[in-house]
Amino acid sequence: MSRKTIAAGLAVAAATMLAPGAAPASARRFSANVTNPWFPLRPGTVYVYRGVRDGLPARDMLTVTRRTRTIAGARCRVLDDRLYLHGRLAERTTDWYTQDAGGTVWYYGEATATLDPRGRVTSREGSWLAGVSGARPGVFMPAHPRVGRSFRQEYFRGHAEDRFRVMRLDAHIRVPFVSSAHALLTRETTRLEPGAVDEKHYVRGIGVVKEEAVRGGNERLVLVSMTRP
Repeated sequence: MSRKTIAAGLAVAAATMLAPGAAPASARRFSANVTNPWFPLRPGTVYVYRGVRDGLPARDMLTVTRRTRTIAGARCRVLDDRLYLHGRLAERTTDWYTQDAGGTVWYYGEATATLDPRGRVTSREGSWLAGVSGARPGVFMPAHPRVGRSFRQEYFRGHAEDRFRVMRLDAHIRVPFVSSAHALLTRETTRLEPGAVDEKHYVRGIGVVKEEAVRGGNERLVLVSMTRP
């Protein structure tokens, strides 16, 4: 067995057993160069999603910036996310991701702000940063997804406690930008909203192509364009 295979296996095993108080032990080996094929973050890439949220027409623009930030010893890639409802900027978010030596993508935090019609911040609920006030990073995408495996995606007690489970590796998906018969399907839940269930479809080489609330919400976003540098 190669060193690379062993490292990948250890990374997935550690992620699976991640406890609320645990954190990656080898953050210094993490890289902002996220190349996981299910969630590649090439700097300069811009994703545009369209759909509905809370009954309003939605447009979400996600930009993989060239910026990085070191959080709790790990160098992270910075993503800017802008959500427009009925053409108005309603939410702005900055996310931080990093990748370990085995290829697993870790989520190290987000700074989110909800805006009123005048552009004033009305809430920052859901914001968290690994290493601050007990918050811990979580696994966003394992190096080698397997059906049935579940992971803690984020942990900031009482504010951000999402988990996800890998449901399928052969899901059929068709959105304006791409279609595939081998998409990765995940199901997300959170202790903070027991009745809410979200599903995401990922396509290799692209990332998230569809996100939908299947219970406890009214949100659906699909990828309509992707611009690479």
